[in-house]
Amino acid sequence: MDEMKSGALVIGGVALMLVLLGLYMLQGKGTFLIAGYNTMPKEEKAKYDGPAMARFIGKLLFALAFSMLFWLAGMLLEKSWMFYIGVALFLGFTGAALIYMNTGGRFLKQPPARGHEKNK
Repeated sequence: MDEMKSGALVIGGVALMLVLLGLYMLQGKGTFLIAGYNTMPKEEKAKYDGPAMARFIGKLLFALAFSMLFWLAGMLLEKSWMFYIGVALFLGFTGAALIYMNTGGRFLKQPPARGHEKNK
């Protein structure tokens, strides 16, 4: 087996694992796999909606697996532009997810009060 086919096999295997892990996390399970959350003390974990976080990570894993399909297609079809689109999507999904998860207290059970609300 030549080098390109073995690389495509590895990428396909990783994409498949991401899909399977994404299916597991979409059920709201797997919070022990989320770095940072799994090392928090119990009092701190109680402030966060773990299942909602796991479902979001599951969706992210699907998006990352989708971007890896471009890598795979680019390698098999020998089209470097497809590989580069896949890399751009992968980085874009990752960056957008980091920003989304770390702003606005989205996964807190009790979101922070907003000080800019108008008087009723």
